[in-house]
Amino acid sequence: MIERSDSSPEPVLSRRTLLRGSALLPLAPGLAGEALAAPATASLARAGDFAPMAKVYLDSGTMHPVPLPAKAAVDAYFQSRAEMREWSSHDTEVRIKAAFARLIGAAPEDLAFVQSTTAGEQSIVDALDLPAAKGSVVTDTLHFFGSFWLYDQLAKQGVDVRWIRPTAGRIDPDAYEKAIGPDTRLVSLSLVSTYNGFEHDLKRICEIAHAHGALVYADIIHAAGTVPIDVRASGVDFAATASYKWLMGDFGLGFLYVRPDRLPRLKRKRYGYYQLDGFSPHVYPYDAPGQTIADMTPRADAEGLFAMGTHSHAVMAQLDWSLAKLLELGVDNIMAHRKPMLQRLHEALPAKGYDVVTPRDCRSPLLTCVLPDAYKRLSDPLNRAGMAITLSRNRFRICPSWFNSMDDIERLIAALPTLS
Repeated sequence: MIERSDSSPEPVLSRRTLLRGSALLPLAPGLAGEALAAPATASLARAGDFAPMAKVYLDSGTMHPVPLPAKAAVDAYFQSRAEMREWSSHDTEVRIKAAFARLIGAAPEDLAFVQSTTAGEQSIVDALDLPAAKGSVVTDTLHFFGSFWLYDQLAKQGVDVRWIRPTAGRIDPDAYEKAIGPDTRLVSLSLVSTYNGFEHDLKRICEIAHAHGALVYADIIHAAGTVPIDVRASGVDFAATASYKWLMGDFGLGFLYVRPDRLPRLKRKRYGYYQLDGFSPHVYPYDAPGQTIADMTPRADAEGLFAMGTHSHAVMAQLDWSLAKLLELGVDNIMAHRKPMLQRLHEALPAKGYDVVTPRDCRSPLLTCVLPDAYKRLSDPLNRAGMAITLSRNRFRICPSWFNSMDDIERLIAALPTLS
């Protein structure tokens, strides 16, 4: 979906056109080990990684284009369904959990599948039994704007919700130190802000929160696959993401990380068959007799607390390729590839009169400018130039990925009118 401010008009691009984004410059054939060291003037993508796109796509923070090999994996899955051939969902699930766990420094058993990042965050709020537990929640306005509604409603139910506002596009951990108190139950933040790409010092905030007995939830949708994450080293208690952005998956399937020693502190609020490790019914013909309708034993891992029903096998097939590709490319290499592009934007956009609100030292792939009536002023020139970015009422955001090149950046700079 297009990210936009609360009262934004319709975005420049519809969902139909979003997948037609960016012109690619494939690397020359034969570059194997050298490919990851390629300069930012070239793309890290090879011929056949992505379909030709009708626009220069610099909006992967809204929705990442589906790589062709990932699409082929989905096609193969649906072909097996059409022909009713066996397709091992269990083996695929094991692989993608292992791959995502490796990407964020977790163990596979610490992960549960969720529908979306929001579903993961809501699951944690429910499992902490807020607002029945009373106490406070500390969050900040660089958090995902979709979560504003959640915490607003918790406040109306009696939770003391404390909002921290940024200074110069960033939030110092000291601000959390001042806001967190002995009554704080949860600290909730976006590791990388969807608004301007600011990245929190997660380890420091966890240290502060834990010293007061509070737990920390991190929305990692703009961090997983874009910046190095080690959830165990950071000490974060919970983290969630969807897969349709930087993980190159699709809507409807994401991951929830739960620090294993926190499971006993959580309350089971929902019950689903997929939570069970053992199930022996006593109601069907030839069942062993029993005192109950069934003997049921929940799993001892994250799925044992948060799993519900079935989840998308098609997206699992997609992620089977995409997560392996991210690990092959390496997050450090992806960061190194886009860094010159972001530096170029930091230099060129202020020179054309634009107010960049992303701190210059940010290493995430999001760069945001604020501009009154941005949608009205920029939609026509960007459409004429064939550029796809996140365009909102009073701001715009540029999100280069590993398939983009410096040529894409230069085309965008040329397309943006100089402000008088």
